[in-house]
Amino acid sequence: MKKIFQKENFISITLASWGLVMLLTGLVLNGQNRTVLKNEYSVDVSSTRVTSLKTEEIKLKDMTLEINNPLSVDVRDYIENIATLDESVIKALKLDTSMVNINEAGTYSYTVSFKGKKYNGKFIIKEQELPNFALTLKEINLEVGDALSTNVSSYVKENLPEQIKNHLVLDLSEVNTSQAGNYQYKITYNKKTFTGKVIVSPKQEGPKVIKPQTTEEPETT
Repeated sequence: MKKIFQKENFISITLASWGLVMLLTGLVLNGQNRTVLKNEYSVDVSSTRVTSLKTEEIKLKDMTLEINNPLSVDVRDYIENIATLDESVIKALKLDTSMVNINEAGTYSYTVSFKGKKYNGKFIIKEQELPNFALTLKEINLEVGDALSTNVSSYVKENLPEQIKNHLVLDLSEVNTSQAGNYQYKITYNKKTFTGKVIVSPKQEGPKVIKPQTTEEPETT
């Protein structure tokens, strides 16, 4: 009888031990599942935040370029918020700069199209920045009826580089070579005006040759 009782106690203790082990295993597995679920939730939130940074809102830059320089044909150069646009959106953008005249200074418009909507941007073509240069003008002496030179270099004392020479504007509108007198001419460079003098003198005639008169001597007999 005693042996039977001990055997039953052993079985009970064994079953209780197995139950405790199963309980602990369940708790561990449950904890692991919660950890996995928590990690997955964290990844989902991160993905949502990254997605929220991307947008289809397009903001254009105000562009500036010196005259006679080529335009960029890369639409990325014209977008202010390029970092927030998805690559698929960027590839679908269409740039139109046909209204910009790079040969003439002024303010123009350009457009970027996306899904049938046009966005307008401003494009400024500015004058070339020229070096500062002080001109020294010549005093021109002419005679009535002489022709005025239209070569601007002939009015300036300095030897000019082509970059400067090509931006000189000569004004001879106040000079009248058909009448003797003192006149002014002007040369404009880089928004500065320089003034020179033209002196028109009466035309000099050659010296007249005066022949002496001869008298006939009376005949003598």
